[in-house]
Amino acid sequence: MTSDQIRESFLKYFESKSHLRVSSSSLIPVGDPTLLLTTAGMVQFKSYFTGQSEPPSKRLTSSQKSFRVVDIDEVGDDTHLTLFEMLGNFSIGDYFKKEAVIFALDFFISVLELPKDNFVATVHHDDNETANIWKDNGIPTDKIFIFGDEDNWWGPAGLEGPCGPCSELHYDRGAEKGCGQQDCGPNCSYLQKGSDLLCDRYVELWNLVFMQFYHHIDGTRTTLPSPSVDTGLGLERLAAVMQDVKSVFDTDIFVPLLNTIVKITGLEYGIDSNSTYSMRVVAEHARSASFLLADGVVPGNEGRGYVLRRIIRRAIRHGLKLGLNKPFLGEIYRVVASQMGVAYPELRQHQDFIL
Repeated sequence: MTSDQIRESFLKYFESKSHLRVSSSSLIPVGDPTLLLTTAGMVQFKSYFTGQSEPPSKRLTSSQKSFRVVDIDEVGDDTHLTLFEMLGNFSIGDYFKKEAVIFALDFFISVLELPKDNFVATVHHDDNETANIWKDNGIPTDKIFIFGDEDNWWGPAGLEGPCGPCSELHYDRGAEKGCGQQDCGPNCSYLQKGSDLLCDRYVELWNLVFMQFYHHIDGTRTTLPSPSVDTGLGLERLAAVMQDVKSVFDTDIFVPLLNTIVKITGLEYGIDSNSTYSMRVVAEHARSASFLLADGVVPGNEGRGYVLRRIIRRAIRHGLKLGLNKPFLGEIYRVVASQMGVAYPELRQHQDFIL
């Protein structure tokens, strides 16, 4: 399946389960001074979870463009991105843990036809209820892993907001992809066999967050008006699984961008580790810069403008390493707009400004 097909099949599935499809919001959060950029699908729904405003439906679904700044300097390896798409289904005081688990498994197995035996689940150490729900729905005990707050607690998005325990579905890509250790599992911290890279046998795909609390700026937590569900499924990672490729950069999301870079540099991709790394940086940062510009962010010395300035400068620096001494980011933007302009029309509507 192409990334466009995956996105559409997800949204259609949840529409068939009475969810209202909602368009992606801007990367500039509206009405939330605690957030620099939109980091997850739930950001535009914060006021619904807290009870401050009434949702158009108690069940919502979206594909949200999201941006996280913590990994800028890691982009170029197999896993890290700044911009990504978060597929999500949301329950505002309607269904809760049981239905969220059932929907997730049903979509993966019935719609995408992924093998159930390849999935393992992680749960928060205080959440026996969800562990039992996974068991009741066919995930055996030896494929359910218990973790603490660092891995299985989500939120808030920003300094305050809804939060709660979460449960993740990981996809097992097979022992040959792993580290060879007997205790290898999700969130594995061993190195791959014969490599200096971390084990990548298990791919974290879907995070089911059970919103039960409001985290206040002073660190205290109070119970939300009603338990809700916020899920996030990374499109790029799922595309890598569905297309059976090594990394997100080998998916149909990035291959056209990398092909453009190959064309303008005259270099081959995947031959030399240094040039491959630089090509990935240029592709990812050109894509993410295009999305930021499309939402009206401009390069500057602070805040969002500084984030944009950093990624443009990092892309140029790696472009210079590839021998690109003339402006080149515009050429890559044109491919981004051609490829993603239907799903995100702002990429085409603001072409002159972006260029």
